[in-house]
Amino acid sequence: MKQLALCAIGALFSWTVSAQQMISGTLKGADGKTLFLYSDEDNNPKDSTVLKDGKFSFTVTPATPSIHALILQGKDYPYLFVPAKEPIKVVFNVSDFPVAESIKGGEENAAMQAYQQAFRPLIQRAQALNAEAAGIAEDDEAAKTAFRTKAGAFNQDVLTTGKQFVKVHPKQLASMWVLLNELRTRLDQEEFAQIYNSLDKSLKETKYGKSAAKYLASTQGEEAGASAGLAPDFTQEDVNGVAVKLSSFRGKYVLVDFWASWCGPCRAENPNVVKAFERFKDKNFTILGVSLDNNKERWIGAVKQDGLSWTHVSDLKGWSNQVAQLYRVNSIPANFLIDPQGRIIGRNLRGAALEAKLKEVLK
Repeated sequence: MKQLALCAIGALFSWTVSAQQMISGTLKGADGKTLFLYSDEDNNPKDSTVLKDGKFSFTVTPATPSIHALILQGKDYPYLFVPAKEPIKVVFNVSDFPVAESIKGGEENAAMQAYQQAFRPLIQRAQALNAEAAGIAEDDEAAKTAFRTKAGAFNQDVLTTGKQFVKVHPKQLASMWVLLNELRTRLDQEEFAQIYNSLDKSLKETKYGKSAAKYLASTQGEEAGASAGLAPDFTQEDVNGVAVKLSSFRGKYVLVDFWASWCGPCRAENPNVVKAFERFKDKNFTILGVSLDNNKERWIGAVKQDGLSWTHVSDLKGWSNQVAQLYRVNSIPANFLIDPQGRIIGRNLRGAALEAKLKEVLK
């Protein structure tokens, strides 16, 4: 989905491929702006409309319980919804989008909106923290220490908010979304498994539940591999079409960083990655970016815009990227820290956690 990180129960499983559902409503104060409809299948809009008198209406045809998004021109975050058998009706004010004034669309959409309301203050804090991180000088240790404290408190608040949401909504698809997109990178394997197992069986049978199960399997496989073998080797072409092999970096610490130009959370995290790279690049550390883009121009443009001055590769196949599949990457941003012997020693390290891990190993 555009700007998404960076992923309907019971009777909903009776849907068929030909079943059509409707979402319509009013978006006040946005006349002349374009409203886009996205599915979770790819990063291309399924439909769009230029708002007139604030009215919109879209028809979706999901084959299984799935999450869709409405993205408003000029807004960074989407309104997420689960197509229902009954028509969904939503009223927004442009100043509050994607939080709605009112929703008629069943328990699934009430829960999805509750998630967006609960996380809205956290999104605002994340934006402020990213801006603060970008302004900290390399030699300002006091500012770095203060920032790490703020980042730690932020991560704890995300965990607290996410866990509480899942506890209250164990049967709603929004909880599986929260687990995969908000909690996954902040939980260890055991905690992730505990929360996953607390969710209703019907959720585990959705494509999001299966994705969570694959993630669990991959972390178990990673632990075994880290003690007995090497990170999977791969070769992909860089921005100039030159083949780059992971094993060519043997002897260095390498962060294999999965991202995409269209991934909002990835782009928000990039200032932290740049900061870590600049601090440790002369200490036997580098980064290998793996893009899940399918448009080379956008990919290269984002590399330049975000100042990502390390090696980048992609096969431009989007979510079908062969390296992403090899590493069982189901959501982005995602990363793997590999030691000079080629073993995975860390994963999904963000912000202060990345810097702390690098400081630990690059003594």
